Amino acid sequence: MVRVVIADDEAMIRAGVRSILTADPRVEVVAEAADGHEAVEACRRHRPDIVLMDIRMPKLDGLAAAAELRAAKVETAVVVLTTFGEDAYISRALDQGAAGFLLKASDPRDLISGVHAVAAGGACLSPLVARRLITEMRRTSPPRAQDSAARTAALTAREQEVLGLLGAGLSNAEIARRLHLVEGTVKGYVSTILARLGVRNRVQAAIVAHEASLVDPAEPA
Repeated sequence: MVRVVIADDEAMIRAGVRSILTADPRVEVVAEAADGHEAVEACRRHRPDIVLMDIRMPKLDGLAAAAELRAAKVETAVVVLTTFGEDAYISRALDQGAAGFLLKASDPRDLISGVHAVAAGGACLSPLVARRLITEMRRTSPPRAQDSAARTAALTAREQEVLGLLGAGLSNAEIARRLHLVEGTVKGYVSTILARLGVRNRVQAAIVAHEASLVDPAEPA
């Protein structure tokens, strides 16, 4: 069972997200929050697997709330609920270790699959969101594509293959099945990849994979 907290200051958004999630018997919504302070308190109290965190909320915005959770060492994965008008917040969300980004206007199936991907240790980063992330980050660092290509070129062929599947949003278990490996072996590969790329988490690694064109467009990320 994947335990989720929904944090959004709009009641209709919370109701819609709850309706989508609870249609899946493998997901339990354990609490809702209308601002950042409530989100932090709900995560401390319920210790959910995931908090779906809106960015713009009163009292404490979603990214500040994510920072508080990280400082308090609350092991809840933060998945940011975003819109196309909030690209300026992307780098801050990455700095706070966001495990994924979901568009509020995305297909409900993407919400469900994203939640399960993050709960399984994967990254929730669809190609559409990845393109927005990469576009925003290139504004501040134009040569990123070349840099990512050079960094991934230093990886072994197998590590590049794992990174490409990670970039497509697959969990360790899914990558293991795809490549006919033991899940523990994939975990080892992922740890090595993160260290060799100098990135903090799977979302940052996924961005590098997209920038280096290692992600197969046919993959259902």
